[in-house]
Amino acid sequence: MPIESPTPPQKHVRHRGLRFGLLAVQTVLFVVICVLIYGVALNVAQNLLRAHIASGFGFWNNTAGFDISQTLIVYSASTSTFGRAFWVGLLNTLLVAGLGIVFATVIGFLIGLGRLSRNWLVARLSTGYVEVIRNVPLLLQLLFWYNAVLKTLPDLRGSLRLPGGAILNNRGLFLPRPEFGTPFAAALIAFLAAVAATIVLRLWARQRFELTGKPVHVASPTLCLLIGFPLIAVAVTGVPLRFSELHLSRFNVSGGVDILPEFAALVLALSIYTAAFIAEVVRAGVLAVERGQVEAAQSLGLRPSATLRLVVVPQAMQVIVPPLTSQYLNLLKNSSLAVAIGYPDLVQVFAGSVLNITGQAVEVIAVTMAVYLAISLFTSLLMNLYARSVMIVDH
Repeated sequence: MPIESPTPPQKHVRHRGLRFGLLAVQTVLFVVICVLIYGVALNVAQNLLRAHIASGFGFWNNTAGFDISQTLIVYSASTSTFGRAFWVGLLNTLLVAGLGIVFATVIGFLIGLGRLSRNWLVARLSTGYVEVIRNVPLLLQLLFWYNAVLKTLPDLRGSLRLPGGAILNNRGLFLPRPEFGTPFAAALIAFLAAVAATIVLRLWARQRFELTGKPVHVASPTLCLLIGFPLIAVAVTGVPLRFSELHLSRFNVSGGVDILPEFAALVLALSIYTAAFIAEVVRAGVLAVERGQVEAAQSLGLRPSATLRLVVVPQAMQVIVPPLTSQYLNLLKNSSLAVAIGYPDLVQVFAGSVLNITGQAVEVIAVTMAVYLAISLFTSLLMNLYARSVMIVDH
């Protein structure tokens, strides 16, 4: 006798019962997690009270009392607060992460495309770079750049004079400080106008290429705009920028901008290390583009450079962007290794000095973790928006 299948009302009842059961399980799990979190928080509060350790963020406005070697905002050990020290460390972290992302992206794309080059030497050198750099721990590379390269430079007495008035020694690279004159506003407006004109020109060139299939070379006009407009403004209003003169004494160098060896070593290590992984991401993205796309572009008479720029890279970016986001997040988190060489980033300043002075580990560590989480989520959001912009929609 054949088994009768459930009638539609029976299926609906069974489906509703399944949904109710899943909802009940999730509710119970949520309650259990909340109870565990409450228990942990209560236990921590009792332990802090028993150890006579203050809780809360009352320390935020207390005087810090310690110096920081690199500050992007005004900071004084005698007057600035722990909150001010937090912002100093955060800005130092963002500076390193931002520069590291830019340099790692440029180096990674060049090395990734170099691995696909038909030139035997370029391809082998690029492969060697990737295989060596990505298989050596980042901490060792950081210590190499700091101890074996930058710290072996001449001392203050044997400082090296570089072109342009710069001075290099084991205390850092000292550059003349830029001093902006009154005509700087005119030169800046001229440059911004040139950038706007360049964007309009490129949009017009892309639209013309889509309509006619004929590429429009805009490299020379773009260069003329970006250089010509500011030069005209300088010729009319005068030189907008001057540089101060460095003064080398027996004990220090004054009158300029100091790039600390800790900062330089951290940026170098992060950029070179992350670039090796970005290179593999780029190579995989380019290889993911069908060979027929390249052959079609060549049959239309496009040069290899134009084929790479107009056909291969736009399609490869859809494959490149997701893992590229992961590499950016790794670089951001790896910047916390700055504590190994004493660079004053967020971890070294806030989770190090501030924690040791105040003893409020829970608040300090919680804030530090929340900051890294917020920066990572914001970076992911930006990359997701960019991924949508480069996505090719099939009609």
